[in-house]
Order: sequence, then C-alpha cells, then structure tokens
Amino acid sequence: MTPPQLDAVRAEFPALATNMVFLDNAGGSQVLKRVADRIHDYLTTVSVQLGASYTTSVDASARVAAARRSVATLINAAHDEEVVMAGATTLVMFLFTQALRPAIRPGDEIIISNTDHESNIGGWMRLQEAGAVIKVWEVNRDTLELDLADLDGLLTSRTKWVAVTHASNVLGTVNPVAEIAKRVHAVGGKLCVDGVAYAPHRLVDVHASGADVYVFSFYKVFGPHYAVLWGKRDLLLALPSLNHHFIGADVLPYKLQPGNVNFELSYGCAGIGDYLVAMGEALGAPGTPREKMQAAFDVFARHEDTLAEMLLSYLRSKKHIRIIGRDRVTNGDRMPTISFVVDGKQSEAIVRHVDQFGIGIRFGDFYAQRLIDALGIRQQGGVVRVSIAHYNTEAEIAKLINALETILP
Repeated sequence: MTPPQLDAVRAEFPALATNMVFLDNAGGSQVLKRVADRIHDYLTTVSVQLGASYTTSVDASARVAAARRSVATLINAAHDEEVVMAGATTLVMFLFTQALRPAIRPGDEIIISNTDHESNIGGWMRLQEAGAVIKVWEVNRDTLELDLADLDGLLTSRTKWVAVTHASNVLGTVNPVAEIAKRVHAVGGKLCVDGVAYAPHRLVDVHASGADVYVFSFYKVFGPHYAVLWGKRDLLLALPSLNHHFIGADVLPYKLQPGNVNFELSYGCAGIGDYLVAMGEALGAPGTPREKMQAAFDVFARHEDTLAEMLLSYLRSKKHIRIIGRDRVTNGDRMPTISFVVDGKQSEAIVRHVDQFGIGIRFGDFYAQRLIDALGIRQQGGVVRVSIAHYNTEAEIAKLINALETILP
C-alpha cells in the first residue's frame, strides 16, 4: 500500500494511535472504530429484547437481522440462515459437533489434522464416545506440509468428516482446501474447514472453498470477540435443534444458537464488511460489495507479503534460526504468520526481551499443541510467533528486526 492508503487504513483502528507495535495479530487483531461505534450505538439506543411489537424492539430486530445478512455477504453464503454465530470458534465447533452426535454410528470415521488449532479437534474427539473412529492426518516433519497422498491413504467409504485448517496458525501454510474437498466428497464424506488464520488475510468464499462447514472468529478479523459457523443449508436443516424443546429443527439458525446470539456483537460485526467495502471504494474498485471487498484484500495481501518477506529474509540470514513453515513468500501460499525457534534459546526469553521495545509478539503452542509436539519443539517453550496484519508498516517490521538483532546469535 502507498503511504496515503496505509494512513487511511490505520486511521480506522483507534489502538494504532498509540506507540505500541501490534505483531500478535493472529492472537487477536485490533478492532475497527466502525465496529466499536456500532456496539456502542446498539447498547445505548436499542438494547432491548428482540421480537416485540414496540418500535425499539422492531428496530433492534432489524439491526440484528441486517448484521447477519452482512456476514452472509462477507463470506459469500447463499442464505443468511446458514450463518450461525456464537462466542468463539471453539464454542461454535462444540455446538456443531454435539448436533452431529445423534447421527454418528459405531465405526464412522473422522479424519483430523495434527496441524490444527484444538478448536477444530476437540469437538470431533468427543465423538469417539458415540463410536466414531478418529484418524489423524499427520504433518510431514521434513516438509512441514500436509501431503494429499497421506490423506488419500486415510480416506475410506466409512469417512464421514474431515476437519482441517485453511491456514495453520503456526506454520502459516495455506492448505488446498478445494482440492481436499474434492477428495473427501469422492468417498461420500464432508469437509469442515477452520478459517481462523486465513480470514484476516484473504476474502473468505465458502462456496469456492468446497467446504460443507466453514468457521472462523471475528476477533481475528478486526471485530469483537465473536465467531461464525457457516454450513450448507440442507446440512444444517438435517441437524437436531440444540435450543429449547419448542424451537423446531427447521428454525435456522436459531436452533443452533441456544440463548440466541449476542445482539450488540452481531450488530458490531457488520462494521467489518462496511470497512472492507469502503476500502475497496477508496481504491476505485467498481462492482458489487464483494468485488470491492476483494479489491481491498488484494491490496492488503500484497502489502502483507512485502512485510512478511522483510522478516523472513532477515530470519533466513541467521544460521541458528529455524523457520517453522515455508521460509519465503511465493504465490500467496503462506500467510504473514511467521514462527521460528532459535538454537539454544527458549522462545519465552526472546519474546520477553522484545517486550521492552514496545513490540507485541508471542511465544508458545497457540493451542496447536499436537503440531508443536509432533515437531519436537515443546522443550523450547514452543515457537516465537510474529503475526502481521495489513495495518502494520515497514517501519514496525524494521523496529522488530532491530530488537531481535540485540538478542539473536
């Protein structure tokens, strides 16, 4: 992005007016003023129960419904009834897998990946209690990739579900989910994609992904601590209701949202789409709201790739550093989420050293414990992770590199 474009972007995020450098964006991005303003407006003007006949309740109901339609546009859902929202990806995945449980039969096979965040593993593992057989698609420890040939070896006629991340929150690798979907569907299975580490960097298109279910958290995508699960309408209709006994199985999405959505956070989430459309328009993009969003993300991605390559180039120059994931940016196949370990050093010590420079990065396993253990880096305290967003600057990456230079061998 040019300096004027980047200045316009940064002006949308109040927290960026401070001196703090935010490079822990995969843990939680900064929040748009548009989002915060919507939440404040809802709470101070229409904070009532939905569904009543009086004017304020009618207004509140309309706002929440419009917000759901906005999210449907953001992810390219065909029907806004396919948009299920709840507090976090872990929660919506738990609700979804519990709704699947009555249909699980002993011997049904579910394939998970050991590169995933636990949110797309834990709920599936619980289905073992219903007789499901869990298979693990394991990362290749040499290439740090999920090999499609290994998936082919796991798929059978008994495969009911495959759960995989669109992009790893540690490796940064983008997985070919559309190709994965073709292979899963060929044996009669269904695919659940965790897009948490993908959605902040690319415009989600649930249909192009090939997924049957797609999930991510808004608080990683410039919004509040909230999440969305999209599922194909017929699939969701076939699930039992998790709500009160009088909420029927045909009442979407309410039957999968016990206690209903959080009204003000739902309304706030519509600010994400507003921002992306406004950024597309500022770039001169014509067309539909999604076309404008795509134009914005295209520019964001090029900027993020530049920043990521700045850091990766520096890390490649250090012989005692091991980059955990692809060591360079090529063809859009990696997110700007960069993890590394340093020979002979604890990851925590590096991060705590960087803290004193007013730079926020992080260490640990990032709830991808199975991956950290598979790679044998638990003893180092996990990885150092730097996660870049489109609002970061070249000056901020240079500041991080200078800070790292004072501790790295």
